[in-house]
Amino acid sequence: MKITNIRNVDKFFEIVDNCKGKVELVTGEGDRLNLKSKLCQYVSLANIFSNGEIPELEIIAHEPEDVSRLVAFMVDGE
Repeated sequence: MKITNIRNVDKFFEIVDNCKGKVELVTGEGDRLNLKSKLCQYVSLANIFSNGEIPELEIIAHEPEDVSRLVAFMVDGE
């Protein structure tokens, strides 16, 4: 799933941390990084995050309820 225009990064990480299954960030090279790992959160997003907004990420959530959490986050506009 593509997630766009993340403005509240702290809330995004909170949603990811509350997911039950694996949540992965797919890099431009096709690598999958475990977003539930704090180290991966900081290292992977430090390069992407600039000027207060993340334009687009490809995220894979392995549990349907986690997909619903992420979709709800995007719909709420947080």
